[in-house]
Amino acid sequence: MLQRGAGRAAAARAAPLPGDAPGAGRIGSSPGSSRCPGSSATSESGSLSPLAARVRGWCREAAGSFCNCFSSVRMARIRIPSTIVIIFVTVQTGFLLFMYARYSSFMTQPEEKPSQVHILILSSWRSGSSFVGQLFSQHPSVFYLMEPAWHVWVTMYQNSAKVLHMAVRDLVRSVFLCDMSVFDAYMPWKRNLSDLFQWAVSRALCSAPACDSFQRTDITSEMACKTLCGRYPFSKVEEACKTYSHVVIKEVRFFDLKVLYPLLTDPSLNLKIIHLVRDPRAVVKSREQSVKALVRDNGIVLSTNGTKVEDSKYKVMQEICRSHVQIYETATLKPPHFLKDRYLMIRFEDLVRDPLSEISEMYKFADLSLTPMLKSWIHNITHGQGPGKKKEAFRITSRDAISVSQAWRNALSFQKIKKIQEVCRGAINMLGYQLVDSEKEQKDLSLDLVLPRRQNQFSWSSFNPEH
Repeated sequence: MLQRGAGRAAAARAAPLPGDAPGAGRIGSSPGSSRCPGSSATSESGSLSPLAARVRGWCREAAGSFCNCFSSVRMARIRIPSTIVIIFVTVQTGFLLFMYARYSSFMTQPEEKPSQVHILILSSWRSGSSFVGQLFSQHPSVFYLMEPAWHVWVTMYQNSAKVLHMAVRDLVRSVFLCDMSVFDAYMPWKRNLSDLFQWAVSRALCSAPACDSFQRTDITSEMACKTLCGRYPFSKVEEACKTYSHVVIKEVRFFDLKVLYPLLTDPSLNLKIIHLVRDPRAVVKSREQSVKALVRDNGIVLSTNGTKVEDSKYKVMQEICRSHVQIYETATLKPPHFLKDRYLMIRFEDLVRDPLSEISEMYKFADLSLTPMLKSWIHNITHGQGPGKKKEAFRITSRDAISVSQAWRNALSFQKIKKIQEVCRGAINMLGYQLVDSEKEQKDLSLDLVLPRRQNQFSWSSFNPEH
């Protein structure tokens, strides 16, 4: 009798309660059946951010609480109708879905843009880029450096421009982030401001905190800055950079826009590109004023490693024109989505004809405002006398800017112009300049060779990345 009673009791413990789902047994009736969601950790949390791990923890704790509550009810042998079980599971599932949605929203929040704005003035030698650089340098909100990649090319001159692209890009990125330790590889260990290429054309390096001789709102000159600020330590460059809302770099050592894609997609940068172009015939005329200064750069552009090349000046111009075409086409013909609102092409000729309008457009693009003091300075710098002297080729002095842009038409022979048009025909046509077919057309200054901006010219407002 005792044995039969014990058998019936065991069977009763194993049998499902009325109202249980088919196949359900009592909690604890089989090994492992009491395990609940969240009762064991996984190794995944180690790779999550603290916020994501915390949200996942909330989900597990909630799931575990539901399961423990349900287990307690079952352990107490309370009879629960299947309808209640379904409702209970539905509520639990809804809660978990809610927590998952919260978790997903945390993980997909867009990253905030960096506090600084980064502007790259992308151009070529003798294209008016130093002038455009000064338009930004003199702004009190701008930290400006002129061609910092000069240090890369001087140090690694045996290489080609293409090979040096990566080193130049890395240096530019570091400067944008105000990390001046990048110059350790290219400059002496003990150095001053004056060891940095063209440092004195940067108003930011001539005023506090880099140098105490000028105020940020002052319009500074290269000569005065060289006299008063050259002995300040190089550490002032990084210190000053971090105090500005805008970091602007003028660079002539990029020949392919795609090289800059890693910078344009870098979340630590807020990069915009101003692509400055100039009539190739005017560029050649300007380059003839600075032949010796460009010898090393020409060798790197042509990858000659010191070997003499026939017609080198035209071959260099061919490479420069090719690069302008490549950059412009890449930015305007089916460009990648991340270039939207981040590329602006400016022609030097348009700039000197209507300075305030063009500069206002550039400033708007760069999120800067044009101050009355800057307006006055711009007027003075563009309304001087004549095109400037040969010894002033690398200086920003007061000149007649329109005269500068037209000087090539009287200074160059028609034979030279024909040669330039031959090697740069694509760039001349694409960038909106008129070819000349005779010396008469060349000398006739009433004939405007700068074509109006085309009505069908690329506009970001019509950009569709799916097409």
